[in-house]
Amino acid sequence: MKQLIIAERFFLTIHVISTLFGLAGLLIVLPNPQIIANLPAFGQTVFGWSMAGGGVAYIVFGAIAVALYAYRTLGLWATATFMIPAVFLSLGSELLGTSTGFPFGHYQYLSGLGYKIGGLVPFTIPLSWFYMGLTCYLLARKGFKVVVGSSWFRHWAALAMSAILLTAWDLVLDPAMSQAPVKFWEFQEVGEFFGMPYRNLIGWMGTAAVFMSVGAILWRRVPIVLSRPQLTLPLIVYLTNFVFGAAITVFSLDARFLFPVSLSIALGVIPACVFWWTAGPTLPTEENSPRELASVDSPPSDIPRTPAEILAK
Repeated sequence: MKQLIIAERFFLTIHVISTLFGLAGLLIVLPNPQIIANLPAFGQTVFGWSMAGGGVAYIVFGAIAVALYAYRTLGLWATATFMIPAVFLSLGSELLGTSTGFPFGHYQYLSGLGYKIGGLVPFTIPLSWFYMGLTCYLLARKGFKVVVGSSWFRHWAALAMSAILLTAWDLVLDPAMSQAPVKFWEFQEVGEFFGMPYRNLIGWMGTAAVFMSVGAILWRRVPIVLSRPQLTLPLIVYLTNFVFGAAITVFSLDARFLFPVSLSIALGVIPACVFWWTAGPTLPTEENSPRELASVDSPPSDIPRTPAEILAK
């Protein structure tokens, strides 16, 4: 367990650092070519490598950090049953979108995000859907106090809020990645909402809702109770990725883009922080009391008890 925690914190740290380095390169170095010209040959080579692989690195590091966190905190079953639907359903949605225009609108990925699956979708894209989707779902699930035996209303409310949190991140991500001087994808149609079509937002909500719903159904018999300290990593990941998109949008685009940034803060950052804070510093064992658990079917015997379940007991 100690080795897992060390590895998890290591990958979280380099995820944050690589994100900040990427911001520095995009916002400071590239707009000032004299900085690059004054670097020694080795420095120019390293900068070239960082620009070529930085987008891949920060996503891969984030996915590894969240996967290790999920395995340590939730267990193998919960991790796998969320990760697999998230990766493959989001990939299917992206492949459909880049080839037909449904559900996001007509767009294409450019270079900088790694090998393209089918020549269309970088392999890092479904990884980002996974790790950001899981962070959003865990925060919203805790915010709506979803436990084994909770009403369907709580489950669906948490799923809806999860999709909103993820789409709120896209409000700063899409302008930063498709309209800033360095582009990673581009829309092939005129977008009504700050350069992106409205159906792109609907596509984000729909894709998130689908793969999160599959994960939630597969989790229905797995007691998961997380405290505020256990939700700190998801919050850090969410805020780090928000800052990446928001900083590029604010400093590279004109003042009108402050509106989607403000909307992202209102719909994403503030709720995420509130959900984290209301989780409480310790595990509320009463949420999954023996009386409540006795009212629902026992988890299948082939599903291992998660660390969170053991603590909750």
